[in-house]
Amino acid sequence: MKKGKKEKLERAGWVVGGAEEFLDLSDAEMALIDVRVSLAKALRHRRQKMKISQATFAKRVGSSQSRVAKMEAGDPSVSIDLLLRSLITSGSSAEEIGRVIAAAGLDPATV
Repeated sequence: MKKGKKEKLERAGWVVGGAEEFLDLSDAEMALIDVRVSLAKALRHRRQKMKISQATFAKRVGSSQSRVAKMEAGDPSVSIDLLLRSLITSGSSAEEIGRVIAAAGLDPATV
């Protein structure tokens, strides 16, 4: 959020903060969320780079199209294990996955 907009909202009586403050999340919980979101973005980027549909990708990783959609959306019902297995099955190297995890919070497409 732009600094000027934040200041304007605060002057109007609004409290401005992040999800971690609102949900009272610990640093570890926020880090886990950041990793999950980064892995989900990396999976979508990987599939798009392969120029295949979610249905085709699902067949390659042994899942369903709807599950791939949930994986790419960062749905909390999707385990980090499934995200990792799907990235590995799709050809991501351990080094690529490590960079995504290390850069959690950044756009995986730029890692």
